Amino acid sequence: MAKNKYDGVIVAAHFDQERRVKWVRAYIKRGAVFSDRLHLDREELIAQIKSGKKFMTGSRVEFEAATFKTDHQVKLQRNNGAEILLTGENGAGTDSLEGVPEI
Repeated sequence: MAKNKYDGVIVAAHFDQERRVKWVRAYIKRGAVFSDRLHLDREELIAQIKSGKKFMTGSRVEFEAATFKTDHQVKLQRNNGAEILLTGENGAGTDSLEGVPEI
């Protein structure tokens, strides 16, 4: 079995009126397995990424326990003093999690 090279998978996100991530629905790796679905607020997610955790966007494969189809790595970028969550090299002034359903 291949070892996962990521620490968490974001499956959905909620944005505020300024298009900033307010919270995400994610699974986090706990040893060899993944957690149940969790909600992480913006500050918790940013703290996890700053601590060196690698988060991907994606979805859980149905009926296959902790198997995920992953898409893009979530990166933290500073723009005019603000921290922005991105998937890709988009230099936009707002958060952009490509392919993540909005809730």
